[in-house]
Amino acid sequence: MYKDQDQQLLQGLKAGYKERVAQENILYLQYNYFINEGCRKYNLSNDDSFSAYSDALMSAIHNVINNSFDGRSAFKTYLFQIFSNKCIDLVRKNTSNKQSVHQNNAIPELLGQLPDGARNTIEKLIDEQKRAAIKKHMETIGEKCKEILLLFGDGLTDREIAEELSYNTAAVAKTTRLRCLEKLRGNMSELIKVI
Repeated sequence: MYKDQDQQLLQGLKAGYKERVAQENILYLQYNYFINEGCRKYNLSNDDSFSAYSDALMSAIHNVINNSFDGRSAFKTYLFQIFSNKCIDLVRKNTSNKQSVHQNNAIPELLGQLPDGARNTIEKLIDEQKRAAIKKHMETIGEKCKEILLLFGDGLTDREIAEELSYNTAAVAKTTRLRCLEKLRGNMSELIKVI
């Protein structure tokens, strides 16, 4: 169904943590030219195309690990299709009013109707609630994820994080950070509704 190279890739992704991370790094570098394709074909910014690529890579890896990839096509074709769909989603998001529809504007509108003292108190309570929830959920994502997100929160760039945590490249650090952020978001579904 798929080539020997794909078999080796799939076995590596399903192996233990060390082998999987090594295979993810190889995979990232092997197809990172998709980022330029996203910029050229879909007229996305480099950051948007990188995000689409990272998301596609995470989805494809997740599907391989969960045996959702059936191998009817080459892995590269499969990954590129996911990447294309992510790019199209970004184009739609950027060219429509969907992003404003999904924002919860009720809280800011209600806060605007309150006197200054009450508004400040409520804003502080909301911020404290968000911080407490984030702190609580940071404990559930693992030490490596916690460490990379805290460094990013302290203002370090992906390149600085890569140096600090001994990642091969800034791109690998960014992919790992995005994966950790997605893991945190998944653990914080009730907070996301408030934000």
